[in-house]
Amino acid sequence: MALEVVATKNGPFLLTGDLSQLDLRDGDGNLYDFAGKSRIFLCRCGASTTKPFCDGQHSKIGFQAAEAAVASGG
Repeated sequence: MALEVVATKNGPFLLTGDLSQLDLRDGDGNLYDFAGKSRIFLCRCGASTTKPFCDGQHSKIGFQAAEAAVASGG
């Protein structure tokens, strides 16, 4: 199953699918382990205390984001 990324309404990025195909590394280059997980939520508001993962802070700070896909200009 392919990976899918969805920008949730005024919330995190939702990643679903075969997470074994995902190489997500911390600042030291260490891979995160997603064994047994079929979805993760990545912060996009910048307020999470568990970055890069969402901890729900977006709802506390009133984060507003655009979800509609915008056509590329090129």
